[in-house]
Amino acid sequence: MGLGTFFDRLVEPFEGPNTIGNSRPFWIGFAIVLVGLFGYPIGFGAYAASSAALYLVYAILALSLSVVWGYTGILSFGQVAFFGVAGYSFGLISLNLSSALTTMLALPAAVLLATVAAFVLGYFMFYGDVRDVYVTILTLVVTLVLNTFMAQTAGSKWTVGTIQLGGFNGIPAIPNLTFGVGGTAIALDDAMFYWFTLVVLLVVYLGLRALVNGRFGYAMVAAREDEDRTAMLGYDVRRIKLLVFALGGAIAGLSGVLYASWGNYISPTIFGITFASIPVVWVTVGGRRSLLGAVVATVGLEWFRQQLSASGSQYAMIVVGVILLVAILFIPEGIVPRVKNIVLAARNRFQTTGDSVEGTPE
Repeated sequence: MGLGTFFDRLVEPFEGPNTIGNSRPFWIGFAIVLVGLFGYPIGFGAYAASSAALYLVYAILALSLSVVWGYTGILSFGQVAFFGVAGYSFGLISLNLSSALTTMLALPAAVLLATVAAFVLGYFMFYGDVRDVYVTILTLVVTLVLNTFMAQTAGSKWTVGTIQLGGFNGIPAIPNLTFGVGGTAIALDDAMFYWFTLVVLLVVYLGLRALVNGRFGYAMVAAREDEDRTAMLGYDVRRIKLLVFALGGAIAGLSGVLYASWGNYISPTIFGITFASIPVVWVTVGGRRSLLGAVVATVGLEWFRQQLSASGSQYAMIVVGVILLVAILFIPEGIVPRVKNIVLAARNRFQTTGDSVEGTPE
């Protein structure tokens, strides 16, 4: 087996019509960028890597919305609800059962709780025949209800185990993610946390590429394009939506655990309407039908927003809002799909020109 054949077989599960980047040049560029990202802490230091890890955490959250909205047509403002449920769960479990082992086990437990929450909400929505904009409204209402509830949990009566929920003050001193037992345990912080988050983002991204380009992915896209016709072909559209919604909740929950571990803190602000709308901005600007677009736009916009905030600008969110309006009005398909179309058009023109030159008689 030649090297080229091995490479093609290696990337084959991740290629298909539902993702951008199905060629060797794309994967070569992807590998080069990935090497650069892994080398970032070495070149810029542990503190810079710790700050950049937040962008990767947000990119995972954006992917949770991309697969739910972009590929199944469910516009959800509830991704931050599952994000927060998992973040709070991780903090409460790891603080109440303070040990390296329980901190490690708190990760899957918190993600499971977020998945169950998404599954229960999705079941009542989709099997209750809630559709279109009403799903959007319902997920937003659930998020705002959580924001209102968690904000009033100040006082000793709002305690889980020995840990107070803290109301607006939130829960501080959440431990870092830890893997191992006893003296062999490794706490992830700074560069270690950055590398771990980057690996998680890579696994989630490639896993979703394989999913949306498989048979179930085609069913997702069919349900997005025409629910009634998809149902007539024998597919259970409600089940497809429920499974994808639960998957989105699990990915958002994973992001929430990483967020709580990154900042060692969680508060009700993550359920606020501002934070609930931010993932929609990321996915819209990058391209809601592009997993790559969600990642690129999230990292780019969050880096830009943080730079504005660090410089003392009070207009960071206004600038992001303007970017969203420009994207909706002039680049409705998203930046990454537009760039792809420009590159393909330029390549086609070049090939056409080359063929014309070669075909010109002497």
